[in-house]
Amino acid sequence: MDPVVSTDWLAAELGKPDLVVCDATMYLPNEDKNGATEFRAAHIPGARFFDIDLVADPDTDLPHMVPSPGRFAKLMAALGVANTSRVVFYDQKGLSSAARGWWLMGLFGHDAAAVLDGGLPKWRREGRDVEAGAPPAPPPTVFRPDFRPTRLRGVGDVLGNVRPQAELVLDARAAGRFTGAVPEPRAGMRSGHIPGSASVPYTELLNPDATFRPQAALAARFAAAGVDGARPVVTSCGSGVTACILTLGLRLAGLPEGAVYDGSWTEWGGRADTPVATG
Repeated sequence: MDPVVSTDWLAAELGKPDLVVCDATMYLPNEDKNGATEFRAAHIPGARFFDIDLVADPDTDLPHMVPSPGRFAKLMAALGVANTSRVVFYDQKGLSSAARGWWLMGLFGHDAAAVLDGGLPKWRREGRDVEAGAPPAPPPTVFRPDFRPTRLRGVGDVLGNVRPQAELVLDARAAGRFTGAVPEPRAGMRSGHIPGSASVPYTELLNPDATFRPQAALAARFAAAGVDGARPVVTSCGSGVTACILTLGLRLAGLPEGAVYDGSWTEWGGRADTPVATG
């Protein structure tokens, strides 16, 4: 299964018994919207809501951190996702949080997952059907995870990398947040970036309609940030969500995906023992 699918592809496959479509929308704290509420107002027919804050570790004060394999398995089964399922994620903004669902599936060993290019806005612009209300309960399934820890980084890993720079950290936040010129949307966060990291705002990987740019353009943008295909890459962002867009972009560019720093700036900028660079 390709990691990104078109609206034409999804329209042709919609309704097939092995296909699970998930709205994985998450809004930032400074956005006055709720993904689940908007989902109930309008969603792709047959879709289910993938709650990023629920598919997470409940025993930390950091937002939507990776859950345990057991919790992930239980929640996927509740969504009707089995090991034989093909899972397509989309979001209500075009492409903002859907890649988090795609990445989590891969982290837990499920490669038959994709992101809908352009998301719900493109689907609706093309006049395709949507439906409202809460979806019916899916049939019971079993999901058996196969956790891939090499795709994940913690704060200790990233701290240990600051001096040797053995891995290149790419930051998906907007340039102003990276430099420290723009305050963080979460209260109490320091401004700036992880020393030695490179700025690759995720929006620079996308066309105006929130579809991914061509492979050559993606590869060129990553090359400009220092990605050479040999030095391992770690992606980061505000809270581990848009970092997954960079990870997906690396795949589409034909480059090694590397790992995601799950705590990202919410963890790094909220601590007193982590170095911060600005400018």
